[in-house]
Amino acid sequence: MGAGQGTLTTYVIGFVLSLALTLEAYALVINHVLSGSWLLAAIMATAVVQLMVQLIFFLHLGSESKPKWNLVVFLFMLMVLFILVLGSLWIMHNLNYHMMSPAETNTYIIHDEGINPNPGVHQSHH
Repeated sequence: MGAGQGTLTTYVIGFVLSLALTLEAYALVINHVLSGSWLLAAIMATAVVQLMVQLIFFLHLGSESKPKWNLVVFLFMLMVLFILVLGSLWIMHNLNYHMMSPAETNTYIIHDEGINPNPGVHQSHH
């Protein structure tokens, strides 16, 4: 096979690793092994390792004959992915804000802006 082509063995190894990483992330959530920020960090770490497995075993990044152009395409893909993820998070945050009831919106603004709803009572800032 030519440069950059995988063998059945590399595809099977990549598939098994991908499946194991997916099941690991699933198990972390279902079994409540971690919580909060630690859970998010662990899932993100498995996602990064999953990305590396996909790049190496399926897209053959690093074994190509013209690495410069593949790197340029990969960096462009990362930029598009970054824009999509941040744009999606921004849209979801705005939808969350705009779907609040008026009472929830007032509470959110008062909390977010640090406004004292009782001007006669002094707030303590920690």
